[in-house]
Amino acid sequence: MTKNKKTLGQAIQERRATPSFDGVPIPAEDLREILDAGLHAPSGYNLQPWRFVVVQSAEQKKKLRGASYNQGKVEEASAVIVACGDSDGWRKDLDLMLEKGRKGGMPESYAAQAQSSVPNYMSSFSSGQMQAWLNKQVMLAFTHMMLMAEVMGYDTAPMEGFEQDKVHEVLRLPLSYWVVALLAIGHAKGPDKFDGGRFETGHTVFGEEFGKPLKL
Repeated sequence: MTKNKKTLGQAIQERRATPSFDGVPIPAEDLREILDAGLHAPSGYNLQPWRFVVVQSAEQKKKLRGASYNQGKVEEASAVIVACGDSDGWRKDLDLMLEKGRKGGMPESYAAQAQSSVPNYMSSFSSGQMQAWLNKQVMLAFTHMMLMAEVMGYDTAPMEGFEQDKVHEVLRLPLSYWVVALLAIGHAKGPDKFDGGRFETGHTVFGEEFGKPLKL
């Protein structure tokens, strides 16, 4: 059973990176709902380059913990979603994306333009540029899943502490995959993480140009 559900506003305001989980399994229907939230995120050209590996078995979580600087929450969590980006996804999925787009009302002129503009754009990326692009796309989906889990009453811990090569080895990932982040999901065990606070709006938000206060 999940805890009390939250509104989106509550989830955003109250979410903390959970330090420890109780390991109680997540019902399959809840996990599907969380994943579905990620799959409905926006992406550049609607290429949806994200790939998710859901780790739930005790044996695999233990191995993943070893690839994540031995962080206990990886093994304690009910499920860990390993969020990756596929640098070859645009090559494999462009035709499928256009096919689905046409069924949804995509103008043929747009489809024809995308057939050439997408390969021209994506093939120009260096390795570093591709990784940066994948980070942006995957984190949109990642955040959708994290907030959906919180709204449903689960606790979460977004994690960037892992070793790329070791995660690849544990999960037997294709060479074209770039691991972006891990999302641990479950119910907190013990006290939640302290409230670290947030900077005031004037510290990070500006109006019209840098340095000018936003007037609302």
